[in-house]
Amino acid sequence: MTQATIGIIGGSGLYKMDALENVEEYRTTTPFGEPSDAIALGSLDGARVAFLARHGRGHHLLPSELPFRANIYAMKQLGVKYIVSASAVGSLQEGVKPLDIVVPDQFIDRTKSRVSSFFGKGIVAHVSFADPVCSQLAGVIVDSAKSLDLPEIAIHDRGTYVCMEGPAFSTRAESHLYRSWNATIIGMTNLTEAKLAREAEIAYATMALVTDYDCWREEDEAVSVEMVIENLQKNATNARMVVREAVRRLQAEPFESIAHSALKTALFTRLDVAPPETVASLKAILEPYL
Repeated sequence: MTQATIGIIGGSGLYKMDALENVEEYRTTTPFGEPSDAIALGSLDGARVAFLARHGRGHHLLPSELPFRANIYAMKQLGVKYIVSASAVGSLQEGVKPLDIVVPDQFIDRTKSRVSSFFGKGIVAHVSFADPVCSQLAGVIVDSAKSLDLPEIAIHDRGTYVCMEGPAFSTRAESHLYRSWNATIIGMTNLTEAKLAREAEIAYATMALVTDYDCWREEDEAVSVEMVIENLQKNATNARMVVREAVRRLQAEPFESIAHSALKTALFTRLDVAPPETVASLKAILEPYL
């Protein structure tokens, strides 16, 4: 199997990396089902990367329908150590405007109906999640974005991401509530990915692309799909540029993250007495501890 150290998960508007060369499609069925789409394995400026369209090419999967576990597990099977995620978000703060880029360092979970752990069925693990993204990887994304000197676009190097269930956008009351919590942005996907990536011992960070002001600015038009798509088209080029520069830097200076040993102090269950079928289903994740 062709391996890749760097994984890229593209969100709304980022369904492929045009600069990817020598591309081969990797299709797999994991113990948690099939990923959102075939993973594109290729070379990006000499770095071997794995690219996955989060919602599938053609955007046919709702946030709640995403096979999060299959997506992350497939990345782990390929040997991915770093995941750079790109995601469309709404802004909850006046100073974070549409087309800005936010690299969040915290999350608030408002999801209701999704599985966000690989564990259970006889194996218990509780990973540390106080700092839910890899600060080193986040730093690479921030530095990459700033180095490009993108015109009239602010780069925010931290912020709190509210992860809601969707697919409907927020009510005005909800939007004002999240603002009262000093949250920065709102989206529907990244927290679940971050939790699973930590359990899989993959360093994870996200580049959040602001498309709108949610609905808290009552003098403005409420967020709509048309508004989101229009701004996504404007910042898709910037997103590809940032990802490409981040990959170049990761290739030149790889690092060890605390995420790479997250299970070392998280496993409560002795694996030698755990159900064999559960151990087998988690082989790609548990292999260092077997």
